[in-house]
Amino acid sequence: MNKPVILSEDTLVAPIVVDAPEQPSRVSGANAAGPAYAIIGAISVTHLLNDLMQSLIPAVYPILKDNYALDFSQIGLITLAFMFTSSLLQPLVGAYTDKHPMPFSLPLGMGFTFAGLILLSLAHHYSVILMAAALVGTGSAVFHPEASRIARMASGGRMGFAQAVFQVGGNFGTAIGPVLAALIVVPFGQGSIAWFSLVAALAIAILWRISQWYAPRVAQRKAGHTSLPADGPSSTRTMIALGVLMVLLFSKTFYTASIGSYYTFYLMQKFGVSTQAAQLYLFVFLGASAVGVFFGGPLGDRFGRKYVIWFSILGALPFSLALPYANLFWSAVLSGMIGFIISSSMPAIIVYAQELMPHRLGMISGLFYGMAFGFGGIGAAVLGQVADWRGITFVYQICAWLPAIGLLAIFLPQIKRHKL
Repeated sequence: MNKPVILSEDTLVAPIVVDAPEQPSRVSGANAAGPAYAIIGAISVTHLLNDLMQSLIPAVYPILKDNYALDFSQIGLITLAFMFTSSLLQPLVGAYTDKHPMPFSLPLGMGFTFAGLILLSLAHHYSVILMAAALVGTGSAVFHPEASRIARMASGGRMGFAQAVFQVGGNFGTAIGPVLAALIVVPFGQGSIAWFSLVAALAIAILWRISQWYAPRVAQRKAGHTSLPADGPSSTRTMIALGVLMVLLFSKTFYTASIGSYYTFYLMQKFGVSTQAAQLYLFVFLGASAVGVFFGGPLGDRFGRKYVIWFSILGALPFSLALPYANLFWSAVLSGMIGFIISSSMPAIIVYAQELMPHRLGMISGLFYGMAFGFGGIGAAVLGQVADWRGITFVYQICAWLPAIGLLAIFLPQIKRHKL
């Protein structure tokens, strides 16, 4: 009688050639069933809900600025408080769950976001606003590493596709947040933020069901062992590649931080639009970013992640250079083009980094998601200082050159993984 085969996490997905188109191949057991679409869809929906709640923080900046007479530096520090907890904790959470899987940590982490929203709706002092932002950041830190791992586990070999669907949920949540803030928080005030705690409660319920799917597979992860491929890049080249990816991630997130935190102020100051109108123009950028993420993952599966990374960062340069000198109409068009192109790199960067270190999926996912938040927080704080010093238009004139850093993608090695 044959003994049952215990599959490790990476045998649940069919390895692919990263920088070449996929070829037809014979797949085994778990892979023959293909992706677990229900799980990928559910984890994407929870990512949407998670990032929707996160995006409320920058969306209500104009209200907080008026209510508490905050300057741009203080606005930047609110973003930093949120980003810092998320950035600091994400790789630590990922490294811990690599060794000690905790499938039910996902609904637990969402509880921090729930508490942060309630606190933000009741806050009447600047220090309490900072504390609320830090709690929401903590919830994000717990969510992203394990959720990214689940998306990969459910991918059925289509890692770029699964990562893109997972991330596009987050991007749509980020895009919807400002619209809901314009429709609910702006007219009804800071206290209406408490209504969004119901969104956190819904996310907790969905994550509980996902955790029930994931829990039986924890034993498979513990029994299996994932090691580095024998013909993969050397440890030195791996470290260099990770360093290049971090710099590329810096250029992407620093630029998007300039849009996410200050674009509404830029439009209100330069073109005299209302707060609600500025939020809708911000939605153009964020919505285009969500579409770009969706296409970036499958294109990476098809043509190679290195080329998608290269194009998606460097390709935004002509449009970012033109943005500070455009009128209102063309600002909307250019911001949409920038959002679409530059966001397509994120799924490719995450999957590329995971395949550099397949034995540390949680740590790598947490590190790169954490760095994305951390760079964004630092960018918001630094650019707030620049905006106070030289004006908001100057911020976009200097940030316009950040996509040029995409040239560094030439130093990324070709990565190949053998098929089973």
